[in-house]
Amino acid sequence: MKQGNLTVHTENIFPIIKKFLYSDHEIFLRELISNAVDATQKLKTYSSSEDFEGDLGDLTIKVSIDSKKNTLTISDRGIGMTEEEVDKYINQIAFSSAEEFVQKYADKKDAAAIIGHFGLGFYSAFMVADNVELQTKSYRKGSEAVHWSCVGTTTFEMEKGSRKKRGTEVILHINEDSKEFLETARIENMLKKYCSFMPVEIEFDGKKINNTEPLWLKKPAGLKDEDYIAFYKELYPYAEDPLFWIHLNVDYPFNLTGILYFPKATNYMEPQKNKIQLYSNQVFVTDEVKEIVPEFLTLLHGIIDSPDIPLNVSRSYLQADHNVKKISSYIVKKVSDKLADIFKENREDFEKKWDDIGFFIKYGMLTDEKFAEKAMDFSLVKNVDNKYFTFNEYSEKIKPLQTDKTDHQVWLYANDAQQQHGFIDAAKKKSYDILIFNNPIDNHFIQLIESKIEKLSVKRVDADTLDKLIDKDEKIGSVLNSEEETSLKETFESIAGKEKYSVKLESLSPEDAPVMITQSEWMRRMKEMSRMNGMGNMDSLPGGYDLILNTNHKLSKKIADAKGDEEAKKLSGYLFDLARLSQNLLSGQDLTDFVSKSIENLG
Repeated sequence: MKQGNLTVHTENIFPIIKKFLYSDHEIFLRELISNAVDATQKLKTYSSSEDFEGDLGDLTIKVSIDSKKNTLTISDRGIGMTEEEVDKYINQIAFSSAEEFVQKYADKKDAAAIIGHFGLGFYSAFMVADNVELQTKSYRKGSEAVHWSCVGTTTFEMEKGSRKKRGTEVILHINEDSKEFLETARIENMLKKYCSFMPVEIEFDGKKINNTEPLWLKKPAGLKDEDYIAFYKELYPYAEDPLFWIHLNVDYPFNLTGILYFPKATNYMEPQKNKIQLYSNQVFVTDEVKEIVPEFLTLLHGIIDSPDIPLNVSRSYLQADHNVKKISSYIVKKVSDKLADIFKENREDFEKKWDDIGFFIKYGMLTDEKFAEKAMDFSLVKNVDNKYFTFNEYSEKIKPLQTDKTDHQVWLYANDAQQQHGFIDAAKKKSYDILIFNNPIDNHFIQLIESKIEKLSVKRVDADTLDKLIDKDEKIGSVLNSEEETSLKETFESIAGKEKYSVKLESLSPEDAPVMITQSEWMRRMKEMSRMNGMGNMDSLPGGYDLILNTNHKLSKKIADAKGDEEAKKLSGYLFDLARLSQNLLSGQDLTDFVSKSIENLG
């Protein structure tokens, strides 16, 4: 038996492993199985060499639990190790400047930045085990088996082993604090998380764990839609079928494969922290990919696999690595090209999918300038009649009628077609077209459109009277004289109150409503953005709403002539309530009183 000390520059190595890496203690299983996969892959490479004898045979990596002995074992039939190799690769923990290492990571919790980077993959076993054994036998002719053991100190024992066949067996004697890793369900879940697509078959509890030939490694030309959908179901068993997908495959200037799926979306940006998984040579790395892909792409689902991204990486590494930046740019280009192709090849199908992908495209345009440039050609707007237009198409459509006196086009929109039906109907009577913008990010998106398209104003259809929204400098005279206008205004000011409503007289068409409530586009955007950004409710701010009185309506004339008597106030109050009702501003006791008055009037 050989005994000795591990070649290491500090005795602090095991406390570091056990303490500072503990937050990611699951990682030990990935590390040990990755070692087993590497050993097996190397055997396949060496199988044609002169010093290899026999058949490859069954190369399955086997994981097993012995609850009586409190052991977890990972066994492979790879290249194995000689005594000299164990001495070289296990007994010498190779990293330089150990004291600096300890100082640098004393307060860190980023396990991935330590493991692997300093060659500690095997020693991650000591996060969960107080004793680790190796039984190994090299594939080389004449090799003898080796048994190695260590109890988590800087001493080890090495002697002749009992293994009869080539390969390596790592036996972890699980410590008291880590008994969860002796539970079958716990290990099975970890294997599925980290090892589902490793390139060597893995067996646990009598079952095959992984798919060694995942879809993203296959050539797209030989795949059908059913293949992509089946793989999506493998990744997300309970999800609806995806809308479409992008198969990534590039080998220069970096290596990258993968499949990104467009899921059915909603109008709301939901957290998608674990929907894109990052792999390195089929080994799971992380599902936190925001350092690798732009934020808007995290709304997608799928797999990215790149050997150019090391298995163990820190977030700071990802942010600084030039390959990661190239990969990010490439994925953005592939996504925008795919959307452009679908739009050109099947416009009808693209329009059908717009309600599901519109949020994604808008969010991408708002957060990524390069994507925004490309998306200007295939981003759509939809009107209240459910017809879709590109920006250029819509501009041409509305230019003749919806251009104001300053030569600005005015795009009118509603965010609730039912609630704003009266305003929409009035606009349609003038042959104006109305868009639908009902997405929570549309306030920001509207500003983006206005910045991208020259001489464009986008206004909600209830932001003012139509003559003010699209000001063509066409004036209509009022039938009321100044005294009547003063009487009309004072009557409504006494009912509505000056604090919340600014009463304004407008000489509109006699066919327009006698009273309406509007809110300026600027004020409304401010309030909605403040709510979206968590800045509280600004609805109580003064000056929010304008109460527009149509001086050319016959009821306005009637109220003005009455000069504030009780009948005039009663009629004015009723018209004011109707205007509030149309803007969903009538509630509580006011709504109850309105219903009561309406019933009374019917009697």
